Amino acid sequence: MSAAVSLASAQPASAPRPLQSIASLDLARYGGTWYEIAKYPNWFQRQCASDTRAEYSARQDGQVRVLNRCRRQDGSSIEADGVARQVGGAQSSRLQVRFAPDWLAFIPALWADYWVIDLDPGYQLAAVSEPGREYLWILARQPQPPAAELQALLQRLGALGFDLNRLESTRQSP
Repeated sequence: MSAAVSLASAQPASAPRPLQSIASLDLARYGGTWYEIAKYPNWFQRQCASDTRAEYSARQDGQVRVLNRCRRQDGSSIEADGVARQVGGAQSSRLQVRFAPDWLAFIPALWADYWVIDLDPGYQLAAVSEPGREYLWILARQPQPPAAELQALLQRLGALGFDLNRLESTRQSP
């Protein structure tokens, strides 16, 4: 991804304000497939070498199925099947996700914050994080989003205090 070269162009502010999520989220519109464009490295995706994507779909219980897939270095695929729930109302952009079985849903520590912190009006490019800014994902509806839109998003993330030098680009197959 050519825009990955310029990921480090914007620097985070020295003392960022508390992170905010976007004002509202139409969860039905957010559903479908999102391609991971870049992320902060994390332990639970360490086996993912390329083609990382997430698919969100409604469940009968009002929650959201989260199906994450990626390709390992050897070409095999792995997936994680989870669930998400909105926190704070039907238009809330703050969700919690878990990848443990439903019968363990009562354990608070199994739920992780998933905040949509940036989303274009067309629901084509998004940034997801959590209050501590330890995790960051850039997601797009297509494997290669328009470079200008991606660069603008990166600038906004830098202004929010994210260290863009930590981002690693996610390789997508053509």
